Amino acid sequence: MPQLSEGFEAARLSAVNADIWSEGMTEQSEVALVALRRIMKATAVNVRTVAHQTGLTASQLLVLQVLRTRGEMLTGDLARAVDLKQATISILLDKLQDRGLIERRRGESDRRRVWVHITEQGKSTLQSAPDLLQSSFRTRFSRLEDWEQATLVAALLRVVSLLDADKIEASPLLDVGDVNDLPANDTTPPIR
Repeated sequence: MPQLSEGFEAARLSAVNADIWSEGMTEQSEVALVALRRIMKATAVNVRTVAHQTGLTASQLLVLQVLRTRGEMLTGDLARAVDLKQATISILLDKLQDRGLIERRRGESDRRRVWVHITEQGKSTLQSAPDLLQSSFRTRFSRLEDWEQATLVAALLRVVSLLDADKIEASPLLDVGDVNDLPANDTTPPIR
């Protein structure tokens, strides 16, 4: 086995403790790729679980959560709250409204303004929905020391750069695929 650097040995020991090390891995890039793949798989599993149990995408579930927490909102404010474009939120809201999970109404004094609120059926759907992966991530991340948070953010931003993904638009939501599409091979179950 080639001589490992002190930094690589520290990464190897950390990876061994996280059960992502395989004896055949001799380069840090392999450990990093395995870690990235595990993040992608965890995200995909969570998206499929949410879709299977609720018939909703992670983005749709997030919108319902925001509406439950903040109450009735203007469409533009809601789009900003979940970090989605106006056109994307409109399509997403159409789907939620078709399922009876939200209702929209035009403003009385300014008909261009559209207000959105969650229905009782939407609240009921949220009650039975599994947690989104980013919820547990945020909770655990917030428990880290400031220096560790900054280190992780810097490392993740560097990974984004290494993957030439800096120009890809994304919201703070762990999801795969289009924000309005259910994962392949999943069908929308009846609302309970």
